[in-house]
Amino acid sequence: MESTKTIQIKILNPDFELVETMQKYSDGMNYVSEVVFQNGKVIPAMKLQKMVYSHLRENIGLKSQVSCNIPRQVVGSYKTLLEQIKCKKTKWQKLNYTPSSMTLSYKRDYTITEDSVSITTFSSGRKIYQIQNYDYAKQYFKEPWKFAASKVTKHDDGDYYFHL
Repeated sequence: MESTKTIQIKILNPDFELVETMQKYSDGMNYVSEVVFQNGKVIPAMKLQKMVYSHLRENIGLKSQVSCNIPRQVVGSYKTLLEQIKCKKTKWQKLNYTPSSMTLSYKRDYTITEDSVSITTFSSGRKIYQIQNYDYAKQYFKEPWKFAASKVTKHDDGDYYFHL
């Protein structure tokens, strides 16, 4: 049986490039959200990707992998919205994203060691950030654990964390 575990690890040296990357990511999410909202219903992820990919790459300046990830994430958010509509908890609305979180694909957008995480930024390419690894978390850097999609998040206290 497989088990999924999320470990929160503090990024010790966040900088302008990381903040800028998260802002552009948010800009891309909001652009794609606007496309879905204007359509009035959820668009299948692959169809949506074909619709928005060139704009994400050329106008916002997102990297290829991120431009593929964003439509899937936005579709997932709108599917959750549809479930809430069915339960009469909300109505159809445009979803807005803030630059407080971005999802990354392992080996494409990030790599990680026990001491650092390397993240693809938009202005500086791959950049290494030191992390504050915790004793309890070090076990997850060994077999049989595998890395999957992870998130960089800005917590309410203003600190940045890598949700591995």
